[in-house]
Amino acid sequence: MGKKVLAFLKEETVLCVSAALALISCFLVPPDRGYAAYINWDTVVVLFCLMTVTAGLSELGVFRVLAETLLRRLKSRRMLTLTLIALCFFGAMLITNDVALITFVPLALLIAEMEGGDDSLCLTVTLMTIAANLGSMLTPIGNPQNLYIYSVSGLSLGAFTATVAPYALLSAVLLAAAALGRRDAPVRVELSGRKKEIDRFDLVYFLFLFAGCILAVAKLLSIWTLLPVVVIAVAVKNWRLLLKPDYSLLATFLCFFVFIGNMGRFEPFKNAVLSVLEGHVLPASAALSQVISNVPAALLLGGFTTQWRELLVGVNIGGLGTLIASMASLISYKHLARRAPALKGRYFRTFTLWNLGFLAALLLLAWIL
Repeated sequence: MGKKVLAFLKEETVLCVSAALALISCFLVPPDRGYAAYINWDTVVVLFCLMTVTAGLSELGVFRVLAETLLRRLKSRRMLTLTLIALCFFGAMLITNDVALITFVPLALLIAEMEGGDDSLCLTVTLMTIAANLGSMLTPIGNPQNLYIYSVSGLSLGAFTATVAPYALLSAVLLAAAALGRRDAPVRVELSGRKKEIDRFDLVYFLFLFAGCILAVAKLLSIWTLLPVVVIAVAVKNWRLLLKPDYSLLATFLCFFVFIGNMGRFEPFKNAVLSVLEGHVLPASAALSQVISNVPAALLLGGFTTQWRELLVGVNIGGLGTLIASMASLISYKHLARRAPALKGRYFRTFTLWNLGFLAALLLLAWIL
């Protein structure tokens, strides 16, 4: 029993910490009617619906077929790396950084196995992870912190995109340079004998639900209309898909909403945070992300600032750096550790070195701008 508890604490550290903070805050601000206003349901509901619908599209094999179609035409390792990076960078804009890594990192590992092992696998997976974390910054649905900030900030889509576009552009240039600068060699990718056929009706079915999520993000559709439609439609098609969303992430959001709401009413804490943040939202959010990851950092600091553009940039570039700066980065690490445990140490060193380099470049851009 003790081992199971320790395993859970290790696996869900962020959730456990957020739950403990929420519980402690309840002693400082006893539960009352004010609690009802804490939770931003737009963020929670849309995030749940997006995760459920993208799980359905992934189950159909949509993303894998797309990737295989592109990869079959490649003849060089340099272009292979560039394509894998591009799949993560652009894919994350629509299907979130988590789903992009869940979908495409196993594909990279499979290709490496088929080639008899790839000495630069650590670099390839590292660049794919960086690409997913940075590509996701360009859209409100690219990652959970963007969805939260877009929901509460009042930023228009144009203002949101304009804020992060320079960083996304520099990221794309740096990623392309890293891919094209690697040693080239001929490569032949043979992923399977037959292409998987996707049921067109099912594809349209889930794309319709995905469009509903986009409309809800744009505030053209009520979340309370979207939620029952998605739950019922998915349950009719495959009820097991309702088990796919990351419920620990959703619970983490709820816990942080309670903690932030309570601490916003606890004057000593509120004043201390405001004094630290004054004029330093961007570096503070990037730094805090290194310790508690960028989603909790966005939720925590979002309760104490109205400098939404600075927070948006800070938590997105703050996803670079440590392995836990973006929880999505752990997805790549777990996949690689499972397939090639001997590379764990090398991957950690490669990941840290390249992430710190990208973080320094984007912080420099933020300082210039």
